[in-house]
Amino acid sequence: MIKTLKNAFKVKEIRNKLFFTFLMLIIVRLGCQIPIPGTDQSVLEDLMGKFSSSDAFQFFSAFTGGSLERMSIFALNITPYITSSIIMQLLTIAIPKLEELQKDGETGRKKIAEITRYVTIILAIVQSVAMAVGFGNSGVFGNKSGMTGFEYFWVIAVAVVTMTAGSALLMWIGERITENGVGNGISIILVINIIARIPDDLITLFQTKVMITETNGRSIGGAGLAALIIIAVIVAIYAFVVILQGGQRKIAVQYSKKLQGRRMVGGQSTCIPLKVNTAGVIPIIFASSLMQFPILISSAFGKSAGDGTIWGKILGVLNTGKWFNPSELKYTIGFLVYAALVIAFAYFYTSITFNPIEVADNMKKQGGFVPGIRPGKPTEEYLTRILNYIIFIGAIGLLIVATIPIVFSGVFSASISFGGTSLIIIVGVILETLNKIESMMVVRNYKGFLND
Repeated sequence: MIKTLKNAFKVKEIRNKLFFTFLMLIIVRLGCQIPIPGTDQSVLEDLMGKFSSSDAFQFFSAFTGGSLERMSIFALNITPYITSSIIMQLLTIAIPKLEELQKDGETGRKKIAEITRYVTIILAIVQSVAMAVGFGNSGVFGNKSGMTGFEYFWVIAVAVVTMTAGSALLMWIGERITENGVGNGISIILVINIIARIPDDLITLFQTKVMITETNGRSIGGAGLAALIIIAVIVAIYAFVVILQGGQRKIAVQYSKKLQGRRMVGGQSTCIPLKVNTAGVIPIIFASSLMQFPILISSAFGKSAGDGTIWGKILGVLNTGKWFNPSELKYTIGFLVYAALVIAFAYFYTSITFNPIEVADNMKKQGGFVPGIRPGKPTEEYLTRILNYIIFIGAIGLLIVATIPIVFSGVFSASISFGGTSLIIIVGVILETLNKIESMMVVRNYKGFLND
């Protein structure tokens, strides 16, 4: 990694792209610190203190890089764009017209990207209205009872316009990074937001589980052991994620020779690389969002997990903060629901992004075949069978990565935002960006060779 970056800085074109990306990320982080006009920080801090223990809030806060806690102009961050992209991917399967656009080369992809932008703005408006009204009623934008109807409307309108514009600006910055910088801009912004939260979480973890004070009675040996366990868990998770993200099953493909004019062409061997983690982090995001949604809705009506009612017990089952807690093991049954959702979404999302029927048909048209497998239907069945095995292994790997922080949080009551989802995103995007830099360096070397 260090060697790749060192070599990249020697190339002027790549160096300029890296500086441009770095400059855009500075703008992103500065925007996350600027509060929306009229925000009462004292009221906001009290309100955020009540939400800080909510897993749903921590999940959203990690993705926004803490900008939500400050009610900054980037409070929504790029979450509307991420949601919009997922919706468009699902609609591509449901709507034949969108599926045709996706297969229509560069023109179709540009049209889908344009539609995604419009959906992003719509989602940003809806989310900003809900957040502005909710926080406004709580007094974040001033004392509602001391305002006239028009003054309150104006305050809410300013907040809605600011958050929507901030989300649109981040979308634009992400696209500029993709075009003029290095890697996928949206993914890089998401990663920098997650990384920005890690130092605070590590400090909190150190203060609560390692630091020796007069009240906790912790010994030097116990503190050292706790520090070693924390470091070992973090390193082990990162190492496992790297292995999971890089793992793939290569299916050999042989192309038959054929006569074109006076010469024989074809006959080369290649492979179809099937990633072990074919669906990426999407199953975790889907499953987490689905389980946290009832908690968010219930909190708006004053309902909380473990309040003694039947619905409170259901919310406790859905709340990851109560899983693997030795004093409340009954709620851990929610993990079984979570695991089933992750596996189901892994199969569902992979079926959207990889079609064995289409791959087998294209191979047959181009004269390709899997050694030992007949072209056509047998190849399709073979690819489906292999893919099903890989999806299951990848889903189990995702569950392991996502579960370790949850177990750590439940057993030791250590609340951290850089959980399995965040780690998979960080490692995946970093590896993807490094591969992009290496590809740019290879292209440059080939250009130099041809120019000589």
